Amino acid sequence: MRIYDIIEKKRDGLKLTKEEIDFFVQEYTKENIEDYQASALLMAIFINGMDEEETVNLTESMARSGNMLDLSAIEGITADKHSTGGVGDKTSLVVAPICASLGIKMAKMSGRGLGHTGGTIDKLESIDGYNTSIDTESFINQVNDIGIALIGQTGNLAPADKKIYALRNSTGTVDSIPLICASIMSKKLALNADCLLLDVKWGSGAFMKTPEDAERLGALMEKVGNAAGKKCRAIITDMNTPLGCCIGNSLEIKEAVELLQGKVKGRLYDICIELTANMLELAGKGTISECTAMAQEAIASGKALDILKKTIEMQGGNGNVCDDTSLLPQAKYSHVIYAPFDVEIVSVNAEELGMASLLLGAGRISKDEEIDYAAGIVLEFELGDKISMDAPLMTLYSDTVSDFSEAALRAYHAVGFRTLTEGALT
Repeated sequence: MRIYDIIEKKRDGLKLTKEEIDFFVQEYTKENIEDYQASALLMAIFINGMDEEETVNLTESMARSGNMLDLSAIEGITADKHSTGGVGDKTSLVVAPICASLGIKMAKMSGRGLGHTGGTIDKLESIDGYNTSIDTESFINQVNDIGIALIGQTGNLAPADKKIYALRNSTGTVDSIPLICASIMSKKLALNADCLLLDVKWGSGAFMKTPEDAERLGALMEKVGNAAGKKCRAIITDMNTPLGCCIGNSLEIKEAVELLQGKVKGRLYDICIELTANMLELAGKGTISECTAMAQEAIASGKALDILKKTIEMQGGNGNVCDDTSLLPQAKYSHVIYAPFDVEIVSVNAEELGMASLLLGAGRISKDEEIDYAAGIVLEFELGDKISMDAPLMTLYSDTVSDFSEAALRAYHAVGFRTLTEGALT
């Protein structure tokens, strides 16, 4: 079998066999296929697509390119949650502790942020002492002990994805639904949890810009997960506006803690409850309405917050942040943007706000770049709010950037206003 023939076949829009896909994945992982050849095949896939069977085969081959985690030592139903990424998305920090407090074993490995989208691991590492790199044995023991562990990807899980993703990122082939599906699901299948909930986002702050594309990706990921014998469900959620009022690592930990303390409601709370209820139903805990009530009670009773505190402490972090969020990193510099007139907020560009937070140091362009855990943006409005002239719209924070001019201009232009007539606000 030759890679040249496989490239030519997909170039001509033909379907690849399982054996041809396995050959490409295995040989490229072993570095027996050159980058320029792999790039040619990825571009052919980008242009001509893959059908469901090809996508299932690609995903399973990538999952098997390294170690498959054995979770059989964990007692009970294991579960994992994945978000396709967005701005201000801290739902895993809420959903996972709620599920764990209700008897689901949350064996969760997460990634770091890149570009305008944040990563759960970066957020957790803003907590003093928190260790995201515990070994597999400790990971399993902790899940058995308290029902949850929140760590970064460890070991040799889906190494083919690391190589292929890096190549996609440099060859303009990222925005391919079959390749996105294979990238996400190969890592999830390698983790090997029983149940998988997929939060597929669409909008200005997401990879999928339309609900139709998000539906296509979600349906494809469900089929791949089910084909691998997993209970898998995709939920489509809106990322046209940031999720919650906080963007940035320690700021998002603060907001997640305050939600679990019962202080935060609104869209973030509603989406967290919806995701949790679906995870609980998937794991056999009851109907959606029953599971919704269970999730709400886990917050109201403080059980979910207790689980988050135990998780932080067991992984070396300062669990007191769950009682006093001022213990999280605090920025040296801040800048308030005020409303120029009496205005109504009519639109918010989540991606632009994410890029503004990137300028403040809250994110990274390259995977090895250092981030500022205290940096970010706190919004003082929701879509549709009416704001009086000179009232705060948002506050920008940074520990490393003292000149806010570029980030402030970008953040300001991310918000769409309708100017109100004098006296319209009371």
